[in-house]
Amino acid sequence: MAERVRPRANVPRESFEFDLRPETDQHFENALRKARDGDRLTVADGIELLTTGTDREGIDRRRKEQVLEAADRRRAEVVGEAVTFVANLNNNVTTACNTGCLFCNFKDRSEAFRVENDDDHGGFTKTPAESRRIVEAALDRGIYEVTSVSGLHPAFALDSEHREILESSDRGDLNYRPPEAYEVDPGTYREQIEAMSVGGVHVHSMTPEEAAHARRGTDWSYEEVYRRLADAGLDTAPGTAAEILVDEVRAEICPGKIDSQGWIDAIEGAAAAGLDTTATIMYGHVDNEAHRVEHLRKIRALQDRTGAITEFVPLSFVHSNTPLADRGIVESGATTDEDELLIAVSRLFLDNVEHIQSSWVKYGDEQGLKMLSCGADDFMGTILSEEITARAGGDFGEARSFEEYVEMIRSLGRVPVERSTDYRQRRRIEGDGPFGPELGPRADGSPLVE
Repeated sequence: MAERVRPRANVPRESFEFDLRPETDQHFENALRKARDGDRLTVADGIELLTTGTDREGIDRRRKEQVLEAADRRRAEVVGEAVTFVANLNNNVTTACNTGCLFCNFKDRSEAFRVENDDDHGGFTKTPAESRRIVEAALDRGIYEVTSVSGLHPAFALDSEHREILESSDRGDLNYRPPEAYEVDPGTYREQIEAMSVGGVHVHSMTPEEAAHARRGTDWSYEEVYRRLADAGLDTAPGTAAEILVDEVRAEICPGKIDSQGWIDAIEGAAAAGLDTTATIMYGHVDNEAHRVEHLRKIRALQDRTGAITEFVPLSFVHSNTPLADRGIVESGATTDEDELLIAVSRLFLDNVEHIQSSWVKYGDEQGLKMLSCGADDFMGTILSEEITARAGGDFGEARSFEEYVEMIRSLGRVPVERSTDYRQRRRIEGDGPFGPELGPRADGSPLVE
């Protein structure tokens, strides 16, 4: 009999009365056959593969390995033996945020940033000039992508026109205060994008949640918001803030955020503005396998309509130091089995998304490498700074050198490939080193991280 693995001791999904449950009238063997044959999977198929069969409790080891093998074969068929990565910098502008997401410990209550408040909040806000200095310095080290994801600072407006609208409004639900009310003026979203768009760097910024913040109080479409930002230098938009695109889950973990359709509308707006995007899932909290596959279904349908999603990024929930953990709602995140199956089923279900990313920040080096044999083909980026996961209790580091990338990828017998944000530029890395980025506007192959 195949070895059985019980789920983790605390399974919060069982304590919530969700409408969506991981139950199907499908059979695991049928779902696996379809996956192996390359047929488009249904939601029921995906649930069977994620659970290794709803006819049994827990994870079946033999079945799990069959799913991982099918995904790894599909990866090889779609993208070959290359493992890609990017030389990038994270420049998060502010931790000030009032959204109140229970999975997040990155934010600080924005009231603490006000001039009249003397409390030591431990957070930060950067001016556009500071953002420019940070990106300029990183360009000299060879990076060519800056990723910027920030809290929803009440003083943030899209641009000067948007600020005029906010300041003349008498609505009390817009989460707006003028910049002079705060210790540091973050400027406008446009000013921050213009500041970071320097020296030929690729600016990857403005999540759907930030785009919603940048249009509050107006009737502007998401396309209009992203067009204005593209004019300021925005190159691509990150599909983070997706969490789980099922509203019964969002109501439990992020009730203050835009709903699932709002997230989808924003990504469609970015695509209509001519921007490539990414897409993510953040799982392993109160969600179940049916929620995860429904999320995949919505991403696949979105990609069918737009074709703008360059990569899918599964993000395993880091639970410690988050309100969900502090309130006793969860005691852990996803298991390793769940992580591996999520990567694998993402590869098999998302037949229209070419790249699946393994996050070494979330999984660590050893498990991150394992994911490259479960269907993933991208290994994230150098990032140089990563405050979000670190604040939530992640302990897998905040920087990665090209030397480390090459060594780890070659240890799998795979091919290390430096790539641009949009995957349109690639450089196969050969030889004995030293290794450094060459695709950046100021990159000369020197090591990025000493």
